[in-house]
Amino acid sequence: MNGNIRVGNLFGIPFYINPSWFLVLALVTWTYSGGLAAQFPGLPAGVPLILGLVTALLLFSSVLAHELGHSFVALSQGVGVNSITLFLFGGFASLDRESETPAEAFWVAIAGPLVSLMLAGLLGITGYVTAVSGPLAAILGLLTYINLALALFNLIPGLPLDGGNILKALVWKITGNPYKAVKFASRMGQIVGWGAIASGILPLLLTGSFGSVWNLLIGWFLLQNAGQAAQYASVQEQLDGLTAADAVTPDSPVVSDQLSLREFADQLILNPANWRKFLVTNATGQLVGEVAVDQLKTIPGDRWSETSVADLTQPIESFRTVLSNQPLMDVIRLLEEKQLPALTVIRDNNILVGLLEKPAIINLLQRRLQANPV
Repeated sequence: MNGNIRVGNLFGIPFYINPSWFLVLALVTWTYSGGLAAQFPGLPAGVPLILGLVTALLLFSSVLAHELGHSFVALSQGVGVNSITLFLFGGFASLDRESETPAEAFWVAIAGPLVSLMLAGLLGITGYVTAVSGPLAAILGLLTYINLALALFNLIPGLPLDGGNILKALVWKITGNPYKAVKFASRMGQIVGWGAIASGILPLLLTGSFGSVWNLLIGWFLLQNAGQAAQYASVQEQLDGLTAADAVTPDSPVVSDQLSLREFADQLILNPANWRKFLVTNATGQLVGEVAVDQLKTIPGDRWSETSVADLTQPIESFRTVLSNQPLMDVIRLLEEKQLPALTVIRDNNILVGLLEKPAIINLLQRRLQANPV
């Protein structure tokens, strides 16, 4: 999973850590332990480092709680959560699909910032009521500030931030078009990204001193992800309304189970596409299974005339077949999740429609983009 390390499950949700997380963990631990040592010089040797590590882990726990907020609301709507990942810039909850309505999308988006605001309030109240002092008070203060900053930063109205998803939900509600909403929120995210980059570069141009490296990194992150979101929305818009049947490969490799192997072999000679596997149908056109060309080698040539294709036909697993009226976007997700090169398309009565391959989807998308430029 993109080099991420799986560390377990959280409430049934796979939990991953990106290798970049360890860099940030070490950086936060080292930086804050140094701050504690300077602020409280009476601390025994090694204690600031331990407290710095504990603080860093608590900070990431806050990020994790933020992502769990998104996840729990999504799950309550019947939207599956594929995973939660901690990485260089915080965390990310991967959902298996979008919410079905603007209102549902809004609540999924705002849940994370609300959790962070709640944590900031609880930590602030705890520090005030208990009147703690020393390093513990400093750590509580930092956690309060970080959770407040996490909520406010994520409310910036631009994808991929939560504020961008909130903006997307609002535009979706107004326009009735989720794809236009994503594009608009993505453009806003790109504007924010360029602003962050400018805030890191302008000090160098104006004063000769380099600005915040973090601003540059965050700006680059926003630009990349906002651009990808806009491109994905454009693809979704082009494929909206299409079904699996629309992307079936022309002249799909299909053979009748009533043919003898000799007839099948003769048909192969006339087959310019050089297919290595064929879908097998019965006399009524229903899918029976598949047969591989290499299976011909298992039968002696002098028996080909008396052996039928049905004798070599193998069943096709159910996860490799889809109904012809299934939305094409769902089919694409299935191809990616199962890492399949192709799917067999059938009707409700098991009548074969044909083979659906990734190249055919790409060709279909290219034709639609040419006919309807973005």
